[in-house]
Amino acid sequence: MKESWRERLNISRIAINAPRLTIAFWLAVAMAGILAFSSLKYALFPDISFPVVIINAQADLATAITTEQQLTKPLENPLFSLPGRRDISSTTAPGQSVISIFFKIGTNLDKATAAVKQTISQVPLPSQATTEVIPVDLNESATVTYALVLAPFGLAQGKLSQVEGSDQKTLEELSQIAQDNLIPPLKALPGTAKVNLLGQGTVREDNPHKSLTRPLPTLVRFNGQEAIAVQVIKKGAANSLDLAAQAEKLVKDIAQKLPDVKIILAETQAEYIRAALQGTIDDLLLAVLLSVLVILIFLGSFAATVISALVIPLSLLGTFIIMAIYGFNLETLTLLALALVIGIVVDDAIVDVENISRLIDAGETPKNAALKGTREIGLAVTASTLTIVAVFIPVAFMGGAVGQFFQPFGLTVSAAVIFSLLVARTLSPVLAVYWLKPQSRAKMTKQKRPIENAYRRLLNWSLRHRLLVIAIALITFLAGIALIPFISRGFIPRLDRGEFNLVYTSPLPKITQISPNKPTAKSSSDSFAWISQLASSPESFLLRRTIRDGSKLEAPILQDGEVESTFMIAGLRGEPNRGKIHVKLKSDRKSHTSAVQQRIRQILPTIRGVNVSVEDIPFVQTEAEKPIQIAIKSDNLPLLRDSAEKLRVEAAKISGLKDISLSSRLNERGDFLAIERLNGQQAIFLSANLSPDLGLEDAAIKIEGIPLPEGITLQRWGTSSQSSDVLGSFGRTLILATILMLGVLWLLFRRLLETIVIALCLPLAIVGAMLGLLVTGSEFSMISLIGFIFLLGLLDKNAVLLLDYTNQLRQQGWSREEAVLETGMIRLRPILMTTCSTILGMIPIALGLGTGAELRQPMAMVIVGGLVTSSLLSLIVVPVLYLSLEDVWNRIKASQK
Repeated sequence: MKESWRERLNISRIAINAPRLTIAFWLAVAMAGILAFSSLKYALFPDISFPVVIINAQADLATAITTEQQLTKPLENPLFSLPGRRDISSTTAPGQSVISIFFKIGTNLDKATAAVKQTISQVPLPSQATTEVIPVDLNESATVTYALVLAPFGLAQGKLSQVEGSDQKTLEELSQIAQDNLIPPLKALPGTAKVNLLGQGTVREDNPHKSLTRPLPTLVRFNGQEAIAVQVIKKGAANSLDLAAQAEKLVKDIAQKLPDVKIILAETQAEYIRAALQGTIDDLLLAVLLSVLVILIFLGSFAATVISALVIPLSLLGTFIIMAIYGFNLETLTLLALALVIGIVVDDAIVDVENISRLIDAGETPKNAALKGTREIGLAVTASTLTIVAVFIPVAFMGGAVGQFFQPFGLTVSAAVIFSLLVARTLSPVLAVYWLKPQSRAKMTKQKRPIENAYRRLLNWSLRHRLLVIAIALITFLAGIALIPFISRGFIPRLDRGEFNLVYTSPLPKITQISPNKPTAKSSSDSFAWISQLASSPESFLLRRTIRDGSKLEAPILQDGEVESTFMIAGLRGEPNRGKIHVKLKSDRKSHTSAVQQRIRQILPTIRGVNVSVEDIPFVQTEAEKPIQIAIKSDNLPLLRDSAEKLRVEAAKISGLKDISLSSRLNERGDFLAIERLNGQQAIFLSANLSPDLGLEDAAIKIEGIPLPEGITLQRWGTSSQSSDVLGSFGRTLILATILMLGVLWLLFRRLLETIVIALCLPLAIVGAMLGLLVTGSEFSMISLIGFIFLLGLLDKNAVLLLDYTNQLRQQGWSREEAVLETGMIRLRPILMTTCSTILGMIPIALGLGTGAELRQPMAMVIVGGLVTSSLLSLIVVPVLYLSLEDVWNRIKASQK
């Protein structure tokens, strides 16, 4: 049966007998790959749609509680039966209810919107109540924002400073310039969803009912100066880099026609995306160089090196074809996948070429050596490659955002290793027939003999002391398990992006109700003039107050020597008392972004009633802003208020939590100005940022461990919820991947002994993987967990090479012990070569250099650390387990007879 399998997997025989056809085929693949590569777009992450439908309802109701009972609840209740619904949240203020329905990833937004409209059309509401349904794709984000400032400006120490005595244009004039010259052409760019004009102050609206789709009033400052800003929002499926490049070119041309106006790039995603992608590409190119260098050192032959190295470009070009077919981008994860597999794709070719070279040196003709060598090694290289593919099958079928996030990664890895297998099994032996010569390995063999002899002595000793070897392996496994509690649990590594946000909320005036039709105190005292302003134009009053508070926060930030610019928006997301300061750091700074954030927290002034949060730029916009967001839920509003305050006080005692706040808005009497609900229950949200030494999952678990009264429940929200989902999903995926990998091995070996030996050797990698995370200070995160799955697919490679050749020798009449010792001598060299090429190929990523390295390094460290320990131990443990388990196997069979 084994002969049948070995013959079926030996496609090399066909390729060797048809060399011209083989070469022509791979030339065609190369040309198609070049064309496919030219069609791929660059992006930061895969395009994932986060469908949300918002209902904005209004009615003439006096209090928040009345509005909740008569407007919010009647609208919410039927929405829970909608197909694809994930969560429903709402905020209720007197006379107004805003309900957000979050749908599962992949739900069609248009169909979801239609279903929501149909559902609420049948709900009985108070007379004269109005509803508006707005579809929102959270993937539609601000790609680039330009600030228009009073000109001329000079550049001093990286900051803009106004030149005294220059002609100045008013903000109204700048606003008109933006509307006439910038907004129309930017709207016309492909991929633009809309263009927002910021800084225009109060927007006059004929419709007395506030609409979420109307222009929202804002005020803007850039580097301490009043400004107008133009914000370009991309469509959900649009490419950020393409849109940013088009906008940059367009604005540059327009700026030349407006000498009196300075148009400055205030905020963009594109700069970081470009830098992060270039960092990954640099790692990929260095991985190629190191892998080729390893081949040359071990094989000592230029011809053999070229044959083995050709698999790299051909595998990449073949993978580009698959990526183009599936519509993938050249984004961080797919490029990371390609960089990680560089050292892996050469493995099959190395094993094939090394085996053919060994047979040529033994006196075989090149063609016979190629036929015999590829037949010997066919089962082993096919098994090791198919197990890599097998472990990524569950990843492709993971649900939710995580599944869509890593599906391109898994398919890219699978495509690359399949193409590498095909190259190694077809083109490599064809070229070996024509290029390899007997003398190419003679000197190398002589140099390597001492290493092989030393390994034979160690292996011989290990076979005589099996229990001791098994004990050492068990201790190593337990040591790896013991390291787990020392590694923090997170979600996505914090990046040194060189930018962050400071979000703040100014206090609302402590006035329960103001009627603009009633006379104010202005007639009796000018000291109460602000009351008249608030009554006649509340948004304008609050915006000016918010921008003043922001200016006080902005001033010390601009004094920091590592800050390049600040961009402030008052009136964030339609809330006039809410603001954001986007802080951009200098490219030549010495400090990590998190260190600057901590420094800024310490120097910010304390402003009475102002809530400040220093936040990272989110990877993907979600329903939450800070990484920690916990919903405190209850049907008892007074109990909810008291319990939320207790949770806030206790959470403040947790080391590493920063900027802790509650979402509840109360008046001076402690009454709710607005009522929040989550999935049918009243809720208050506790949110917090994290210091670098506290993982998100660890923080969430600590908060959930705080005792609370009966009747109070906690629900994770936003990133916190995703973290919990990821850990659960990856646990199930890892188990399924292991089952599939062992299933593939059983199908190829056709018996359980070898499969069990390999399964028992898998834990040998745990100690190395844990040490890799511990040394670099990395977390158990979404990135490192995918590294464990990747590692799982690589661990069987050495064991398969050893067990397969041992079985072949035993079929030729060798004894068990001699077959094991001879296999060690023959397979040591290809095992060392493939292990070194894989590890060195990942070293550039593991070193953590370049922009975005924090995202790449944990995955590489898991793989490198696991491969080092598993490779060293498996050379001894695999033969020992093989003989020991076979002895047990034979005794069981004998007892049954």
